[in-house]
Amino acid sequence: MAASESDDRLSAFLESGIHRFDEANAFFIDPVRVLNRCYTRFRVSPSAYYSRFFPSLNFSTENQNNVTKNSGKRKRREKEKKNSQALNLREQMADRRHQEVRVALLKAHEALIGASQLLETLRNLRDDGEERGGSSIVRENELDFVELGSVWQAPFYEIVLKVDEDEAAVENAGGESYCQKVVPLFENHVANEGRNDIEADLLDRKYILPKNSCFYMSDLRQIHNLIPAESDCGFNLILIDPPWENSSAHQKLKYRTLPNRYFLSLPVKQLTHTAGALVALWVTNREKLRNFVENELFPKWGVKYATTFYWLKVKADGSLISELDLFHHRPYECLLLGFSHGKEMNSEQLLRLNHIPDNQVFISVPGDYSRKPPIGEFLLDYVPGFKPARCIELFSREMIAGWTSWGNEPLHFQDSKYFLSTNQVNST
Repeated sequence: MAASESDDRLSAFLESGIHRFDEANAFFIDPVRVLNRCYTRFRVSPSAYYSRFFPSLNFSTENQNNVTKNSGKRKRREKEKKNSQALNLREQMADRRHQEVRVALLKAHEALIGASQLLETLRNLRDDGEERGGSSIVRENELDFVELGSVWQAPFYEIVLKVDEDEAAVENAGGESYCQKVVPLFENHVANEGRNDIEADLLDRKYILPKNSCFYMSDLRQIHNLIPAESDCGFNLILIDPPWENSSAHQKLKYRTLPNRYFLSLPVKQLTHTAGALVALWVTNREKLRNFVENELFPKWGVKYATTFYWLKVKADGSLISELDLFHHRPYECLLLGFSHGKEMNSEQLLRLNHIPDNQVFISVPGDYSRKPPIGEFLLDYVPGFKPARCIELFSREMIAGWTSWGNEPLHFQDSKYFLSTNQVNST
């Protein structure tokens, strides 16, 4: 690649947060840069987002070498143990899936390692010009929305939105002019319909709502309130990140999980737009879960499977977060794509699914536990119906401009401590 072309692609990445590797059917994504396109007055804090896979300033080289050495021993022991045992049928199926995508994952990672200019920027992904104190800062004083929603006072909790009175005047003057709008927090569509992000006050905490966004906070029993009265007001893109069953006690401390069969009741078909919807479902690499989705969940939802995309996770130096062939700790997750038929589907729209590329890989440095990278815009090309698409994320813990976010904690990552104001950014 010519130097000028390489420079142009790097400049485009710094602007958009996306670097494509056309030769590898893959792209690298910096979620912070992508998310920041949702905001005008605030910016997502890189140091708050990237709370993992970056060495601590106080972490000595000797300690780091010891951890790496011990980690390597553990991985080798696991591989030797797995290689010494005959795989059962389910493990054989899981290994077969892995082997089918292994070449694509390696090719994507090799493309990243070969992009020297891009790798150089990874060193500074976490730099926001402030000392944020690592992950401990972002965990203090967080509201537990699940607990709040379960108490008898829940219907009386209100959130105060600081809504612009005159957006044009605010943008031209560069100042603030807003009125307060008080609305119920739970089981209510709370929307920011403006062109700017806004602040919201809740129980002495501040939250940032991106432009043109909406959330509905409830538990699974109230999700039917999202179903539109008319199907032409349904959704064309339905992104789902369920809190799957997880036997790891460590993970359960991070977020609450539900039995997998609970998700059979999700009203995906009723949420589907009359022109149909692309359904994107996050799953782990557990074969038992894949079998459940393919044989029970998708059929129950009325979703026809199309293909799978893969999220490959790397550290700040570009290395994988674990060995690619490590049986129980593989460094990637899967995004299953399927199609929910609408009432007015035609054959041309059905054929569009064949144009979704197989085994597409997106690479990023992970953020906090269970926080997925914002990949919604990469799916828009395959969404049926009119544009702009109507998009919803189920079990959301974060809001995106132009999307409806539903779950029992969609404001989790909207806490102001995850953000910097533009004044802070400009002063650094």
